[in-house]
Amino acid sequence: MVVLKGIPALLSPELLYALARMGHGDEIVLADANFPTASICQCGPMEIRADGLDIPQLLEAMLKLLPLDTYAASPAAVMELVPSDRDRGLQTPIWNYYQSLLYEKGCTKSLEKVERFAFYERSKKAFAVVATG
Repeated sequence: MVVLKGIPALLSPELLYALARMGHGDEIVLADANFPTASICQCGPMEIRADGLDIPQLLEAMLKLLPLDTYAASPAAVMELVPSDRDRGLQTPIWNYYQSLLYEKGCTKSLEKVERFAFYERSKKAFAVVATG
């Protein structure tokens, strides 16, 4: 077995292969356990399992390898809160953490917030969807 130096151990060979194959304009979705990954991936994106991992640790590891598209309006997007969550004042402090990880990699643009069903449609065009735990 060959061990590559500098590659975060939690990035699976399947995920590394997907990252290596991505090009300009390709998007990857980091999805939580409630995201409809299997049905979205029936429309074309590659499904990658990352069970047991959470999005922040996966994002941090990926950002060590993956260059961000700094020419995009925003190189990262999140699914906007649904109106009922917004109305009851649900807070999303994790978004601040995502933003700080991106900032550390030189991204000064804010996270794009995409309406739920528009996010699903956009995800169908992604290169891959990573299902986390």
